[in-house]
Amino acid sequence: MPTQRLFERIDSIELQQVSKKYGSRYAVESLDLTIEGGELLILIGPSGSGKTTTLRMINRMIGPDTGSIRINGQDVMQLDPVRLRRNMGYVIQNIGLFPHMTIGENVGLVPKLEGWDEKRTNARVRHLLDFVSLPPERFIKRYPRQLSGGQQQRVGLARALAMDPPLLLMDEPFGALDPILRKQLQEEFLEIKKEIGRTIVFITHDIEEAFRLGDRIAIMDNARLVQVGAPEDLIFDPVNELVADIVDTKRKFKHMDTLNVKDLMTPLDAKYILNGGVDACDAVEIMKDREIEIGIVFEKGMLAGKVEMVNLLKCEDDRPFLRDIAKPMKVFALRDSVATALSEMKRSGEYVSMVMDGDTVGGMLVSDEVLLKLI
Repeated sequence: MPTQRLFERIDSIELQQVSKKYGSRYAVESLDLTIEGGELLILIGPSGSGKTTTLRMINRMIGPDTGSIRINGQDVMQLDPVRLRRNMGYVIQNIGLFPHMTIGENVGLVPKLEGWDEKRTNARVRHLLDFVSLPPERFIKRYPRQLSGGQQQRVGLARALAMDPPLLLMDEPFGALDPILRKQLQEEFLEIKKEIGRTIVFITHDIEEAFRLGDRIAIMDNARLVQVGAPEDLIFDPVNELVADIVDTKRKFKHMDTLNVKDLMTPLDAKYILNGGVDACDAVEIMKDREIEIGIVFEKGMLAGKVEMVNLLKCEDDRPFLRDIAKPMKVFALRDSVATALSEMKRSGEYVSMVMDGDTVGGMLVSDEVLLKLI
């Protein structure tokens, strides 16, 4: 009989004063951490810092000694562990594929256990193999030993997505791969993340991978959470030397003061440009068609500001013109320092700003893209 889904989506995961001990040693100590629905949170830190233990407590493979873990307000220790895990996808470094099963059987295992019929299971397996760039006509009947490491990792991800879980837990999924393949899979995973729109908790040892993939990064050491924040928080405001060393601020970003905004700006794509005379409701439809969440508003050739889809959706019956509701943007000149620009953007909570050459648009400065270029 199919297991009833506990969560259709994840609104939040809250870990409050969570501790786990083995003998006299803490694996995790007094952990307070909130994971927002839809975000990709990275857990990073030295070996033995408590990352994997934290992940395994979220899906109840082990239980905390003290404290609570709540998903959408429900204490996981009060939930049936099998039902809980069927709402999660779990991807590990060693993949854990069953060697005696074909790729199709591996990916379709959980749907089969859930009582799906063969036709429905086969359709889901084929869809997922296509989704992870493994054409089913070539791979569905192969065995794990016949696949490369990268292909096996894709199968592991497909299997984790089999029941379309609202939460993915990933423990160093790309850690055992060579650097070139790892970067390729990271890029593919970013595209998959956009497609599935799920909450993801992702463990890595690689700070560059953390910067590339994560919305926020949580740094752990000696069983404790040291700092959590966006990449720019860790770069500009590390709480101690450990964080600065992990981020490698002195080496990777020492040359940032020598760079100008023009060196790292992004050209302004025409799809982001909106006319100030468009009303909010029409703008929503335009932005949906263009698949954008932010629009840059111009009025008579002059920058008027920005609008965001999330705010436009609140307009309802009111149909204000964009020129009247556009919010001011930070503007930098081509020769402004990148370090200064990023610091100002961080203080104001902005993630995108405009770059102007006099009255002419030079481009956009997007904080995440700048940081990725720097690493």
